[in-house]
Amino acid sequence: MIIDCHVHINQYELMQNVPTLEGRLEALQMEMTSNDVDYALILSSYKTDEYRPSARQIIDAAKKYDNLGIVAGFSIDNHTEEDLKDYRKWIKDGYVKGLKIYSGYEHYYPYDERYQKVYDTCIEFDVPVMVHTGDTLSKKSKLRYARPLNLDDVAVDNPELKIIMCHLGNPWIQDAQEVIYKNKNVYGDISGFVVGDFDHYFEEMMSEKVSELINYAGEPKYLLYGTDWPISSMDSYLKFVAKMKIKKEFRDLLMYKNTKDLFKI
Repeated sequence: MIIDCHVHINQYELMQNVPTLEGRLEALQMEMTSNDVDYALILSSYKTDEYRPSARQIIDAAKKYDNLGIVAGFSIDNHTEEDLKDYRKWIKDGYVKGLKIYSGYEHYYPYDERYQKVYDTCIEFDVPVMVHTGDTLSKKSKLRYARPLNLDDVAVDNPELKIIMCHLGNPWIQDAQEVIYKNKNVYGDISGFVVGDFDHYFEEMMSEKVSELINYAGEPKYLLYGTDWPISSMDSYLKFVAKMKIKKEFRDLLMYKNTKDLFKI
């Protein structure tokens, strides 16, 4: 089984000729089918515009697919208490599997007290919060807010909160592995390491970094498979993971078991 815990349905460059949300969902289904991906979690963005559909729009359009779940993005600047109220209802109804904040894209540290209502909601309903860490696509983002060490504060102050560090904080993976090792409520996904496809050199380098993290932090019950499609290609990511030298039981944890348990899929 394969579960991709991190995909988008925004109109990124690869989707520039697919203007409708329904068309991009169909493209996602085709990509999943061609790569034998059984289930995917779609992350809504930190803002809504003509290129980025809202969580509500994604939920409505994706209802006909039983192999998709939604993680709803929340931002201090672009979302309201009413949005969070909707998220709570959708979590209860099973449409929303978790929440996400976009540190770096939004110029606030993840331990900003204004995010606490998001964390409290996740704790109440026992769903994970995903947090952007590491490099960003936007030149307007500020990297100091996206450093993985910032999540140590959140993890210590919210021991019941399940935190997923998106992208393993790349390029600060060494910092990420310490935060994960120290805090048993912190997980990491391996999505978004590359735009498009891996080349041989970068694939080898990232494989070594992830293997080092596993050796440092122990049995990878904390590691989740994700791609960041359509920014990164599913085919290239599967080839990348296939070359990682890990035990079969660890590979099963990575490819679906950890995500299945964490998101109650």
